[in-house]
Amino acid sequence: MAERAALEELVRLQGEHVRELKLQKASAEQIEEEVSQLLKLKAQLGPDEGKHKFVLKTPKDFDIAGQFDPMIPDAECLKIMCEILSSLQIGDFLVKVNDRRILDGMFAVCGVPDSKFRTICSSVDKLDKVPWEEVKNEMVGEKGLAPEVADRIGDYVQQHGGVSLVEQLLQDPKLSQNKQALEGLGDLKLLFEYLALFGIADKISFDLSLARGLDYYTGVIYEAVLLQTAAQAGEEPLGVGSVAAGGRYDGLVGMFDPKGRKVPCVGLSVGVERIFSIVEQRLEALEEKVRTTETQVLVASAQKKLLEERLKLVSELWDAGIKAELLYKKNPKLLNQLQYCEEAGIPLVAIIGEQELKDGVVKLRAVASREEVDVRREDLVKEIKRRTSQPPCIC
Repeated sequence: MAERAALEELVRLQGEHVRELKLQKASAEQIEEEVSQLLKLKAQLGPDEGKHKFVLKTPKDFDIAGQFDPMIPDAECLKIMCEILSSLQIGDFLVKVNDRRILDGMFAVCGVPDSKFRTICSSVDKLDKVPWEEVKNEMVGEKGLAPEVADRIGDYVQQHGGVSLVEQLLQDPKLSQNKQALEGLGDLKLLFEYLALFGIADKISFDLSLARGLDYYTGVIYEAVLLQTAAQAGEEPLGVGSVAAGGRYDGLVGMFDPKGRKVPCVGLSVGVERIFSIVEQRLEALEEKVRTTETQVLVASAQKKLLEERLKLVSELWDAGIKAELLYKKNPKLLNQLQYCEEAGIPLVAIIGEQELKDGVVKLRAVASREEVDVRREDLVKEIKRRTSQPPCIC
C-alpha cells in the first residue's frame, strides 16, 4: 500500500508539472516528453479494481477484427465539422487529412531512426507556418537527422491532393512495402469514398505534412484551416491557425479500462476562441458593433414621470411577440436611452412623450440612421415587424 501511495503521489506531481508547462506555453516537444513520462507512471500504477466503478463498452455490433467499418465514424466527424464551419459563415475553409500510420511508415522508409519519429514529426507539423528549407534545417541542424534522410522526407511531405494522391502512394515502391503506411492509405481511400457520398470531398485535402503533434492519435487525423482571401480595406491578414481539428485515438480511452480493452474512438473539437477572434477582427474592419442582445426595440420616454406608460407599451409589444425592453430607471434621460441602444446594437427605439400620448402615436427611431417617424399606436407592432423582418447584414 505504501508503494502504491508513493507512486500515486508521483503521478499527481507529474500531472501538475504537465499542466504547468501547458500554462507556460512550453514547446510541444517538451510537453510531449513529460506527458509520455506521466503515461509511464500511470502504467506502473496499474489498475486499482477497488476504484473502478464503471465499465467501458463498445457497441454490441462492433468487431475490431473487421465486421465494423472504422471509416464511417471518421467520415461522419468530417461531415459534422464541415457543417459547423459552413453555418458559422466565417469564410472558405479547407480540411486537411492524413494518417499517423502513413507518417510513421513514411519516416521508416525514409530512414528516420525509431527514437526520432516523434521529434521529426513535430518538425513536419510546422510546414503550414514556415517553408520546407527551415524545417529541413531544424531536422538536420538541431535534431541530428542525416541530410539525405531529410531530403527523402521532403519529397513526400510537400505533396497534397485528393484520392488520386492516395492511389498514387499505394503504388509507391517504398511506401507500399510498409505495413503501417499501407493500412493507413487503404483506410484513407475508403474514407474519401464516404466523403464523396456525403458531398464534402471537395472540402478535403490529403496533406502529407499534417502531423498533429499529440502522440495519442493512432489513425486518421484532420485539421480545418481558413483559406486566405485578399484583405479588404482596414483588414490585416488572418493568422489564427487551425479553427477545428481531430482524429482517431483508439488507444487512449482503453487506458482507463480495468482490463485494458481496446476502445475505438474518434472525435473533433472546434476552436471557439480562434473563431471569435476572426469575427471580431472583421467587425472592427467594417466598423460594425457586436450586438450583445436580441432586443428589437427599446421603449423610451422623452419626459419624466412616464414609467407607467413605458411599462404599458413594452407589455403590448411583448404580447405581440416583439423582443422589447426598457431601462429600469424611473426617469432616464432620453440621450442615455439612445446611447444604450447604440452600445447594445438595438436597431429601433419606440419613444413616447406627452404629445405622443395625446396624439395616439409613437415616435419610432431607427438607431443607425437616426431617422424618426410617427406611427399610430395600433400600427406600431406591424411596423416594427416589417422593419425587423428584413434580412440582417452578414459580416
